[in-house]
Amino acid sequence: MIGLQDAAIAALYTLEETIAGELFEGLTYPWEALPKIKDFIIALGEKLPEDKYERKEGNIWIARSAKVFPSAYIGGPAIIDKEAEIRHCAFIRGSAIVGKGAVVGNSTELKNVVLFNKVQVPHYNYVGDSILGYKAHMGAGSITSNVKSDKTLVVVKAGGESCETGLKKFGAMLGDHVEVGCNSVLNPGTVIGKNTNIYPTSMVRGVIPADSIYKRQGEIAGKQ
Repeated sequence: MIGLQDAAIAALYTLEETIAGELFEGLTYPWEALPKIKDFIIALGEKLPEDKYERKEGNIWIARSAKVFPSAYIGGPAIIDKEAEIRHCAFIRGSAIVGKGAVVGNSTELKNVVLFNKVQVPHYNYVGDSILGYKAHMGAGSITSNVKSDKTLVVVKAGGESCETGLKKFGAMLGDHVEVGCNSVLNPGTVIGKNTNIYPTSMVRGVIPADSIYKRQGEIAGKQ
C-alpha cells in the first residue's frame, strides 16, 4: 500500500550523488528542503575550492570542468558542478544546484531546484521548486507545474494519507533513475519513486510508487 513513507528522502534519493547532501540532514521529506536551497547555495559556495570552481558575480559558482554555452543565462545563487553541461539558451533563474555530469538543455528553465548528479533535462523543460534524483531524466517538453490553479497550499497525497506542506510553490520530487515521458505534466505535489517510468503525455499527481510504470491516473503497473 502506497503511503507517505514512499515520499521520504530515504526512499527516493542516494544522497552521495549530490553536492547538496547536507541540505537534507535532519529532514524527513525532500520538499522540506525547498525553502532552504537559496541560503544553502551561498553557504556552500563560499567553501568551494577556487582551483575547481570559478566564482561569478551574483553568488554563482561554476566548476571549471563544466561546459556552459555562451547563449545560456545563469542567475544566482547557483552552483554548476563538475562536468555539467548548460546548453544553448538554457535559462537558470536562480537558487539552482546542477549536479556533476548533469545536462540542462535548449530552452530549459530552472528555478529553486536541486538536480542530482547525471540528471538530464535536455529539451524544453520547466523545472521549478523541484528536486530530481540521480540519473533522473525528463523527456522533451515535460514540465513541473509548481503552483495550483487556485493558489492554495500544496498537500501531498499518498493512498489514504496526506501531508500539508505549507508551501504555495512545490513542483515535483523525482527519485533516482526516474524516466518522465515527453510532454508530460507533473502537477504540484507530485512525488515519483525510484526507477519508475512515466508514459508520454501523462498528467501526474500524488505519490507514484517506486519500480512502476505509470500509464494514466489509476493505471499503474509494477515492473516485472
